[in-house]
Amino acid sequence: MAAPIPDLAHETAALARGALRVVGVDEVGRGPLAGPVTACAVRLDPDRVPQGLRDSKQLTAARREALFDEIMAVAEVSVAHASVEEIDSLNILRASHLAMERAVAGLQADHALIDGNLIPRGLRCAATAIVKGDAKSLSIAAASIVAKVTRDRIMVDLAQQHPGYGWEANAGYPTAAHLKALQTLGVTPWHRRSFRPVHNILYQENSVSC
Repeated sequence: MAAPIPDLAHETAALARGALRVVGVDEVGRGPLAGPVTACAVRLDPDRVPQGLRDSKQLTAARREALFDEIMAVAEVSVAHASVEEIDSLNILRASHLAMERAVAGLQADHALIDGNLIPRGLRCAATAIVKGDAKSLSIAAASIVAKVTRDRIMVDLAQQHPGYGWEANAGYPTAAHLKALQTLGVTPWHRRSFRPVHNILYQENSVSC
């Protein structure tokens, strides 16, 4: 079955209810063992929507990069992050919501379309949670692309500083090569210590040294 094509129905409905500044919001980076979680909010101009917007996971890296440039040229965009320290102190769900809240605040939205089934509790505007929103809403699809490209670029940069973990290819996700590198090279400051594979290695090291 063909993947659904996102449209502006949710944005139009929010505007019809009286909203003036409607944004789509998505995040990327809940699953990796390393790096920040990144969120993006996008306010599209209905008359200048880039062609081919889809859920970022349905696109090739080259197509995401091209659409990233188009989105940045024609839309209002706000990108925000939650740090590794915030992920470890808050938990990954709350940290991802914090990144979303920061992204929305950057655009002074009065209605946010949130990808997923939960609305971040710190949002300062009305919001609608949309399950699989990146496949339904063009604004959320745009946000998913910008968040993905931005975070991937961050991980490529971090890979230069910490070679051997494959972050330039795995973006910090727990691939076999990444897990092996954790065992052989150890834990970096960019690893999430609250995540089990990282925590277990640190625990093992502490046990051996005691």
